[in-house]
Amino acid sequence: MMHEVILNYIVLFLLLEAYEVSWQKAPSLMGMLLRMNIYYRKSIFLFLIMQPTFYFSIGFVMLTDYSVSAMILLFIKTVDIATKILLLEQVFVKRELSQELTLVLLAPINGFLPYVGFLIYPPLIAFAI
Repeated sequence: MMHEVILNYIVLFLLLEAYEVSWQKAPSLMGMLLRMNIYYRKSIFLFLIMQPTFYFSIGFVMLTDYSVSAMILLFIKTVDIATKILLLEQVFVKRELSQELTLVLLAPINGFLPYVGFLIYPPLIAFAI
């Protein structure tokens, strides 16, 4: 019974994560930011709605009575969204980029990078329950 519950949470989270990867995936960080900026420009609320794993994490923290693993998951997802918003503001609103940041954003990323969450998050979910 408990294994089924854990598996259900992991599968749900992975489906939500796959959705996020599908609309954000690009060959560089700048490409990812360009895709995200489409929604961010329309509304920050739309951009936030497009991050369902964040809301899953909030609910999961409450369901697990604030377990350490669930809190780590929520922290990672919060930092992830905050970093995206800061980069979107820096690149597309303020238009202030250092040469180093420009190089990092334009550098190609490994095709595996968008899928790192598929390895990191399931153990945190399992440990939280």
